Amino acid sequence: MRRIVVKVGSSSLTTAAGGLDADRVDALVDALAAHADKEVVLVSSGAIAAGLAPLGLPRRPRDLARQQAAASVGQGLLVARYTASFARYGRRVGQVLLTSDDTSRRGHYRNAYRTLDQLLSMGAVPIVNENDTVATDEIRFGDNDRLAALVAHLVRADRLILLSDVDGLYDGDPSTPGTTRIEEVRGPADLHGISIGSAGQAGVGTGGMVTKVEAARIAAGAGIPVVLTSASRAADALAGRPTGTYFHRTGRRSANRLLWLAHASTPQGALVLDDGAVRAVVEGRKSLLPAGVDRVEGEFSAGDPVELRDRAGRAVARGLVNFDARELPRLLGRSTRELAKELGPAYEREIVHRDDLVLLF
Repeated sequence: MRRIVVKVGSSSLTTAAGGLDADRVDALVDALAAHADKEVVLVSSGAIAAGLAPLGLPRRPRDLARQQAAASVGQGLLVARYTASFARYGRRVGQVLLTSDDTSRRGHYRNAYRTLDQLLSMGAVPIVNENDTVATDEIRFGDNDRLAALVAHLVRADRLILLSDVDGLYDGDPSTPGTTRIEEVRGPADLHGISIGSAGQAGVGTGGMVTKVEAARIAAGAGIPVVLTSASRAADALAGRPTGTYFHRTGRRSANRLLWLAHASTPQGALVLDDGAVRAVVEGRKSLLPAGVDRVEGEFSAGDPVELRDRAGRAVARGLVNFDARELPRLLGRSTRELAKELGPAYEREIVHRDDLVLLF
């Protein structure tokens, strides 16, 4: 394990009333700093929770505007606390705030990788969080567990460690006598019939065991093994000692951004394809051309993610569209050569290029 992504939740860093717990932060940093031979990316929740008390908010607000205000105050406090704590070991930290829009587009994806890779090569610890201050519902990851899985793929990590207030995945409610911790998950069949709980009792986070298992599935499917355990056992997880629940890799490692397009983007509209176009996209792995589109649904701009659907309404793929929704109706059913002759060379191109397209099944 040379490069590790560690994710820690709000409940492991803050009090239920809001505000950072300095002792908890220091304990986590102690565990991370003990492995100076490893490159660590820390995906840390806690910005909104840290901003509650300073703003006089008794609990996490439900409306986006006040969540963003709390994140604006709390993010600075969170990074300042990490900066001070890592400084005890002579380590520097760098803040990296992401939205899904930053990483599903080709240029942004490459830039995010270069930034994180450069921070690690210079001996700094990247502190990654969703950019809650500016992210809208359309460009949110939704939870930092999924963000951590995607960051692990982005930086080509050797392992993902998900830290929680529970020491692993159980076959029922951990507080109920007789439940058992699941030590290993080799595939979806191992989770059949397991009741997976929602968010914890602290009330300061958005995730829960459901989001952690989903994050583990994403990472394992991308060839990255995952350890799910409690923050108090971070040292064991970092040292490779048995702890929590271990998710074996189920897929092959890849170095492209299509995982982000599949799991971190929200479609802004849809394109309904004829049968021939569905076969070309799904079976032939071809780009989507104007001749194969029956109709356009929704309002979107060039560069936005859209769903590609068959005539029965089933989503078969997702991709980044090259035209605005208002431009497309006059292009449909026509060849690119014909369009270029009539409208100019800018129209001799795909509606969705195959490099910007991911299949959904």
